[in-house]
Amino acid sequence: MQFAPRLALGVAALALAAASYPPIDPEEAERIYLERHRAMLANPSGEAASYEPMERVGGARAPKPLPLASPDSRGLDAGALAEARAVAAAANSSAFLVWRKGALVEASYFGGATRETPLVSRSLAKPLTAIAIGRAIALGHIASLDQPVADFIPEWKGTPKAAIKVRHLLDMRSGLLAQGFSPEPGDPWSRAYLHPAHERIIVEDYPLTDPPGSVYEYANVTSELVALVIERASGMRYAQFIGREVLAPIGAAGGEVWVSRAGGLAHSGCCILLPAETWVRLALLLKDDGVAGGRRLLPEGYVDEMRRGTPQNPHYGLGVWIAGPYVERRGFANPKRPAPKVLHSEPYLAADTFLFDGNANQVVYIVPSADLVVLRMGGPPPKQPEWDNALFLNRILRGLHPGEAQLKPQA
Repeated sequence: MQFAPRLALGVAALALAAASYPPIDPEEAERIYLERHRAMLANPSGEAASYEPMERVGGARAPKPLPLASPDSRGLDAGALAEARAVAAAANSSAFLVWRKGALVEASYFGGATRETPLVSRSLAKPLTAIAIGRAIALGHIASLDQPVADFIPEWKGTPKAAIKVRHLLDMRSGLLAQGFSPEPGDPWSRAYLHPAHERIIVEDYPLTDPPGSVYEYANVTSELVALVIERASGMRYAQFIGREVLAPIGAAGGEVWVSRAGGLAHSGCCILLPAETWVRLALLLKDDGVAGGRRLLPEGYVDEMRRGTPQNPHYGLGVWIAGPYVERRGFANPKRPAPKVLHSEPYLAADTFLFDGNANQVVYIVPSADLVVLRMGGPPPKQPEWDNALFLNRILRGLHPGEAQLKPQA
């Protein structure tokens, strides 16, 4: 389908900031950055201690609740759902939702969360960036997945970064420095994540370590660049584009997204807050091949492209994880790197499973062959028992009534 970094921004660099972003004094920017950095180091999660400031993300004017039905009426055993619900409750979850054949057959909330509560997405935001790019292609703002990113970031023209394609921002093959962590305030990871002028950090300072398209390296910056591309391609704020062109057409509620500073660039790779039902509606859009309410929102064939792995990582497509060949443990980092990996104690019972997967084991499974979407959102589960990505979904799939779906197991 066609479709070594500087450690501080100087006055000249900040003066180059896009006109759509308000200027910020370099000394003030550094002060804010260091304050955020200290707060992050003090946070046991290793994430930003808080998201501030936030920008409103619109959605449907009066989003209706997703319809509810009994499990048995949708060919699913209530006992299997009860077992999965107990696992979700014990796993520090905020929401556990199951959609099957046109209705929610499970809608459980925990710890004070409700259907209206905006939940922290973490890396569930990454598949949203892929949906945003697909929508921008459908609208004609972006020519194809293979369009050079330098068409939207002309600062890269004539540099090695000019070889980065739009698809590389979605399949994590940009060639940009892999995600990591360092307590040093001069580190590019922290500066790209926390600096109030991070639009300039990610464009000018974040290093390219490999030829674009040659390796898979998971990195937040790769996804953060999508907000910049969407804004320059569409002339709209990222929050406005997501609300108007993605959430409103699927009847979903909006929320908020973290921006680097008031009027600054959105953090598209990590930090959007939306209700759980909105994530289910996004999953349904992909289950239905980019069509919602009889209206095609994503180009024909785009979801198939999203679900296609790469030679560098057969388990990752465009912002989504795919079942792929069975492995007991699958991580987020380059498969060849030693890094934490998520347990899959058994193969998925449906080989066509693909999912949104983020930090704290937040997952949204999509199983087209079973007309099924399963969501678990919340904080990190306890270390014991260990979270098991495949077993959690398989508990529910084993509850399908005989003859309800023709499942082909993951090989």
